[in-house]
Amino acid sequence: MIVPVSGAGLLIQASTSFLLIGTVSEPFTLFIETNSDEYCQYLKTGDLVVISAPEGGELRQARILLELVVAWHVPLVVLPSGHPGSCRLRMVVSAGDQIVMSCRIERGTHPEQTVICSSEELAGMELRSHPEGIEILGLPTNVQLFTVSPDGIQNLIEMIES
Repeated sequence: MIVPVSGAGLLIQASTSFLLIGTVSEPFTLFIETNSDEYCQYLKTGDLVVISAPEGGELRQARILLELVVAWHVPLVVLPSGHPGSCRLRMVVSAGDQIVMSCRIERGTHPEQTVICSSEELAGMELRSHPEGIEILGLPTNVQLFTVSPDGIQNLIEMIES
């Protein structure tokens, strides 16, 4: 499924969690900081920035986090595996042209931007940058899709039934 977003964000709302996806409008280098290294990831126009809220939360917080990365190019911080703060992260970020949701990874501990921690209900889904919008593979049943813009949230598809 390819979802056209034309400048708006995409919200994938499951029963207890959500993903907020934005696209890069101008290329920039995203810095990813670990406890021992710094990675530089070049993001090109159309690449995705995904905010995952595995336990749900405030959409406003996710929108702010998305803006910090896309508009202000704020670096990402990656915690070492087993860090006690990992369980307190309510939202995590990943960026690139292809991102896979996984409920089997520890929040905030993966500098690899091809995977992001998600809830079990969204696990296995894959998002890809596409010239016409965002390509979604493995979309679970019973999720809602919304476009998110400065003007508000608009229901994109009532319910997806596979």
